[in-house]
Amino acid sequence: QVAALTTAQVAGLTTAQVAGLASTQLAALGSAQVDALTTTQLGALGSAQLGAVSTAALRGLSTDDVAGLTTAQLRGLTTAQIASLGTAQLGALTTGQVASLATSQVAGLTSAQVAALGTAQVGALTTAQIAALGTAQLRGLETADIVALGTNQMAGLGS
Repeated sequence: QVAALTTAQVAGLTTAQVAGLASTQLAALGSAQVDALTTTQLGALGSAQLGAVSTAALRGLSTDDVAGLTTAQLRGLTTAQIASLGTAQLGALTTGQVASLATSQVAGLTSAQVAALGTAQVGALTTAQIAALGTAQLRGLETADIVALGTNQMAGLGS
């Protein structure tokens, strides 16, 4: 029945109502409905709840919505959900959000997604995250991105 709500009705839900939605209810929401959620409403979701949202619906989030997600919410997303985010959405992540990603989430990024990260975001990657990047992903980095890496991060690069 939640799937029958209009976007206006979804946008009108209180944060308490959104926080009370079960994962199965969130999974039933379509892309337009999820897109209708405000940044504040999205912030009320737990990581398991957000993890139930479809990859198609996540692609519809604005860059502000993505930037407003907590590190716990991001870590609760599957590798496929992170990989479904667009380059603009990934470019909107804060350095703290980037550093919080699991190595499997970073490894699942495409070379275009890695290239969309800014120099500060690349500089925030942990040694383990750097080590999880493949050759194609590393080729997408700009010279300034490589220069921004610290000595510990450089040690994470394979030979």
